[in-house]
Amino acid sequence: MSLPQGSPFFFQLKKPHYAIGGFGFLGPVSSLPLSFAWHAFGEGNGAASSEEMRIRVDKYRRRSSGKGGRTELDPVIGCRTILEPVFFAPEEWVAIASDWSKNIVVGKTYDLSEGEGARIWGECQARLRTLNRNLPEIGTVADSDGSRYGSEQSYRPRLGQGTFRVAILDAYGRSCAVTTEHSLPVLEAAHIRPYGKGGEHAVSNGLLLRSDLHRLYDGGYVTVTPNHQFQVSPLLRETWANGKIYYDLDGTTIQLPKSPDHQPDRELLDWHSNEVYQG
Repeated sequence: MSLPQGSPFFFQLKKPHYAIGGFGFLGPVSSLPLSFAWHAFGEGNGAASSEEMRIRVDKYRRRSSGKGGRTELDPVIGCRTILEPVFFAPEEWVAIASDWSKNIVVGKTYDLSEGEGARIWGECQARLRTLNRNLPEIGTVADSDGSRYGSEQSYRPRLGQGTFRVAILDAYGRSCAVTTEHSLPVLEAAHIRPYGKGGEHAVSNGLLLRSDLHRLYDGGYVTVTPNHQFQVSPLLRETWANGKIYYDLDGTTIQLPKSPDHQPDRELLDWHSNEVYQG
């Protein structure tokens, strides 16, 4: 089942309920080490701990392959993210499509503009209105770049913290924007403008940085200018009498995502350079 990002995704309950208990929107899809998926989503992965999650993955893979033995300690897993999930109370569950076969286990797609698809989507939106949460009606197409949200989507779902990390990781090709380091355990998604100060979990508000550069960036010791130049503050040397490895990077041009829509917003870079950077 291949759907564009931003497509509504309905949560269908299994036997004995056979009802739709809520919905969300498809977010980034990626293949990630289990440790990264746990760091990004925690219990949102459906397990109480990373060890429990690993055991589940191990058990599933051994059962699927029909082979014994044990998988690696940090297996790479498929990671399909769901944005802005909404769950309905039992009395608000939506009836499944009349043509849904109870033997389907993978999923099925529907046209949301007609037939059962339109009925289900309409009822889900009606449930949202009772929760004082509204979405644009189907057919009101948002201005979309096509690659990020699909060719005809009615709503742009917001990224959460976990999906922000995944989206930034893939946008930058899993390589630090400054050093091109690609050892995944030390790469972190940095907000240009922090979420607590009005920044969004948006790819254009992020940079993929090595963990030490991320800390220096948040602390104002380094910045990225609107022209994508990496700068290191003299304060780093004055305060810590060190930082040679960072000054060697001063003035270099960062690596940018291939998609123009994923590249860092120049206004946000300017904000960081003026409001956070201690140059």
